[in-house]
Amino acid sequence: MCLAVPGKIVSIDRSNPDSPMASVQFGATTRDISIQWLADVKVGEYILAHVGTALSKVDEEDALFTLNALREMGEIE
Repeated sequence: MCLAVPGKIVSIDRSNPDSPMASVQFGATTRDISIQWLADVKVGEYILAHVGTALSKVDEEDALFTLNALREMGEIE
């Protein structure tokens, strides 16, 4: 089973137009995530990420609900 995890975009680097990247916060952890498939994302928005790639945008309410469920299960801090 694959799991896409919601995260909040804290910064975006579009210096390489062929490979735009975002710094994305997942709980207490921040990771660099490819946003190549999501050209319209902005700082402060939430995305679903899987294996270093943003798959889709999600609204804040859904993202926070999922993050809280993952915290309760002990999957993230």
